[in-house]
Amino acid sequence: MAAITAKMVGELRELTGLGMMECKKALVEADGDIKKAEEVLRIKSGNKASKMAGRTAAEGTVVAYISDDKKVGAIIEVNCETDFVGKDENFVAFAKACAKAVATANPADVAALGAVKTDSGETVEEARNAIIAKLGENMTLRRFVRYETAGQLAAYLHGAKIGVLVDVTGGDEQLGRDLAMHIAASKPKALDASGVDAELVETERRVAIERAKESGKPAEMLEKIADGTVAKFLKEVTLLNQVFIKAEDGKQTIEQLVKANGATVTAFTMFTVGEGIEKKVVDYAAEVAAAAQL
Repeated sequence: MAAITAKMVGELRELTGLGMMECKKALVEADGDIKKAEEVLRIKSGNKASKMAGRTAAEGTVVAYISDDKKVGAIIEVNCETDFVGKDENFVAFAKACAKAVATANPADVAALGAVKTDSGETVEEARNAIIAKLGENMTLRRFVRYETAGQLAAYLHGAKIGVLVDVTGGDEQLGRDLAMHIAASKPKALDASGVDAELVETERRVAIERAKESGKPAEMLEKIADGTVAKFLKEVTLLNQVFIKAEDGKQTIEQLVKANGATVTAFTMFTVGEGIEKKVVDYAAEVAAAAQL
């Protein structure tokens, strides 16, 4: 059996928000596998345990660029080491130059973006090195998405931390902005069910079945319960099935909204600064205290 350390318990607590002893027991049951332990806690507690999506684990900014005719655009995440530098006007200007470079040059990937020339005449990589020298922090171009459309693009930036770029055919400029704002607020995982990761769906099904077993539901009901849980999950995480945040009746879905405006949503991208990047902060006092209780 794997040794369960205070560090492992602390990491699972951070992921789930649950108690130390609950986390330790789950890790023992999962033989030290943190991902499996998180699932165990979801089954036993009924709590949607993971809070990773809401954590900002790295600093920087998300910016978007859209051409004047709204046919070409890009969204990019640029990271730095501290929030202070993330707000610096020179850093933000560099990020905006990168977004425009993506839109205009259509580089294949982040590595290719480095060789693209900005409006200043220097390459993105030269500009990055210059801003690093000026501000004294390392900076990385993490990811970007570029759209070129026959419809129109719209963007919404929530501060510097969340950015959305959406491709809409039909409707007007306000509809595009409303859709982008809704995506930033409601955080759909895909446009419709076909775009949801099959592994996520399978996890929801498996958790629902195990939860039903724990509560004593008969075997013949398990699949039906799982089907209902998955259907509810897909409704919550797919854009077209979500209720529009500005719906006056509190019922109008995004699908109904776009149809009423003679429009369709082709694609969208949402970036959250630091999403999925874990910034290690070691609290040795807390670790020693936790170890004493194991």
